Amino acid sequence: MSNNSRVFNLPDEATLRELALEFGRCLRAPLVIFLQGDLGAGKTTFARALIQGLGYPGRVKSPTYGLLESYQAGGFDFLHLDLYRIENPAELEFLALADQFTANGILLIEWPEKAFSALPSADILLIFKESVDGRSVLCEAQSSQGEEVMQAVLAE
Repeated sequence: MSNNSRVFNLPDEATLRELALEFGRCLRAPLVIFLQGDLGAGKTTFARALIQGLGYPGRVKSPTYGLLESYQAGGFDFLHLDLYRIENPAELEFLALADQFTANGILLIEWPEKAFSALPSADILLIFKESVDGRSVLCEAQSSQGEEVMQAVLAE
């Protein structure tokens, strides 16, 4: 494992939410975060805790059916995508992501492997896995911006 990655062992949902809060304290925009893992592994829980942890007062919905939800929290413009249901990356064209992703934006993408060719490159890759002892999340910086965030998270 390189210096730009780390595995976090998370025995319960509370520790997953704590990790999301740590990330929230360390975010820098613009930032693209890929969230990978099986159904139920914690991707949406992480995104919800991150957005709510930065002060979003309302309900943070899973974007599974609508593909995209947007929020403003902590001075950031969040775009939360869930690509589980798409069949072809071309389906993303109607979302006009490039037009919506601002300099103050945080793009959270669940199931990015469904549309790598239609997405911007990740700054951070989070791979969620379930285990007998809870969950683990492999966090890997993919850019210099991602490395800055990861170093800040590790310093927390």
